[in-house]
Amino acid sequence: MINYEEKLEKKMIEKGFGEKDSHDEDHVRKVVCEHFNIELTDDWNPDCNHYIFEESTADGYSVYVSTHDDKIINVNENVFYYENDLSDELKQAMYDNDYGDAKIFVSMLNEEYWVQDAISELYMELVEYYTNECKDELEDEGYPEPNADILNLIGNNK
Repeated sequence: MINYEEKLEKKMIEKGFGEKDSHDEDHVRKVVCEHFNIELTDDWNPDCNHYIFEESTADGYSVYVSTHDDKIINVNENVFYYENDLSDELKQAMYDNDYGDAKIFVSMLNEEYWVQDAISELYMELVEYYTNECKDELEDEGYPEPNADILNLIGNNK
């Protein structure tokens, strides 16, 4: 007989969010991009929905640009001095373009820690979402969460 946790893990695996696969960075990136229906690319294309790239100032300093339109860049809103701000920018770009077949250009896609940080954070959010969804499915199938039974019992004996 399979216990509740095994049933839950089986459902999570079916959705692509099993425990074993959570340690594989390629798998994590793949399921996050599939969930948002987004392609991350480091090939420049004028048809991308969002762009994140490095530029140099006139005096040789690096700055980072995050914009949905590569032809209109607002310095106050789209230019960043620190690359660690780009993790939040990538996450927001993925949320904003969650309408299908979107493409996000990231010039340093496979080189920067902040790209993996953004993907990992989104993955953890999706794990929470799908865990709750799978728990609801199990309850609908007649398998209530074990702790839920105890809480209901305590709540009903007041």
